Amino acid sequence: MTVTVATVITEFLLRSNVAKSTKRTYESTLKPILLQYGSWAIEIISKQTLTEYLNELKHLSYTTHHKHQAILQSLLNFAVEQGYIKVNPIRGLKQRQPNPDKGEHKTDSNVRYLTTQQLNILYKAVKSDLRINAIVHLLHCSGCRISELLPLNIEDIDLAKPRFQVVGKGNKLRYCYLSQDALAALSKYIKYGRHTGVSALFTAQQPVTKITSRISYRTVHEDWRELISIYPELIKVRIHDLRHTFATERVGLMGIEELRALMGHEDIETTLRYQKVTSDRAEEVAINALNYLASNQNK
Repeated sequence: MTVTVATVITEFLLRSNVAKSTKRTYESTLKPILLQYGSWAIEIISKQTLTEYLNELKHLSYTTHHKHQAILQSLLNFAVEQGYIKVNPIRGLKQRQPNPDKGEHKTDSNVRYLTTQQLNILYKAVKSDLRINAIVHLLHCSGCRISELLPLNIEDIDLAKPRFQVVGKGNKLRYCYLSQDALAALSKYIKYGRHTGVSALFTAQQPVTKITSRISYRTVHEDWRELISIYPELIKVRIHDLRHTFATERVGLMGIEELRALMGHEDIETTLRYQKVTSDRAEEVAINALNYLASNQNK
């Protein structure tokens, strides 16, 4: 029986462990493949065909191009797992390099993290909202993803340790740990800001019906944007940047394997990119050190 590319893409998207946001990204990325090669048998898709397809995506930035290639790799790895093909035809294919003529450079800028100043402003911005304040503290101190945090139930939090367990990518479990200030923010939210009646840790209540439910990412994002909108220093700062901040703060303070475990990365290369985020952060640390020394010398 011939298995088409369309069949493989459909099965790939219907996997139960794929988050809705991830599924939408996969769908938009794989749509051109589906239109162009959907009727082809998966077994006749060659490395040359796929390389030519990727080379045609010249309109994409090199970082977006990398995402397209990674998703295509995942699709073909899935086809191998299902026994539709014996090997991934683009396994080991090198990623497209940045084009200086387009203003692309391989720098640390694709890892966006918050500076000390931005963090101070952010905590000031969210202080009045017990729920968002707790969410920000947990994301920053634990490095977990917002998609891992929002499904948690109240009983998932171990306030004695203190820690909580999340289900990460690949359906893998891992522990995330709370700092004392995060524990204080969470405890205050649970006592004064959390709506009871449901098992969810982070809740929302309909203003008219008073029905309580688990908070949605959309609500969190809307509250986040509203709270930080008046601060110019926080323009374009994303919730996910707190995860990057967690990682960059810990580079050099622990082994890369330990950091990989805390972040829940499947590929060590994903963790290693945080070691490259040194120039801007080193400059910030250096300037702070110089200012500290200068102030002590003037005393």
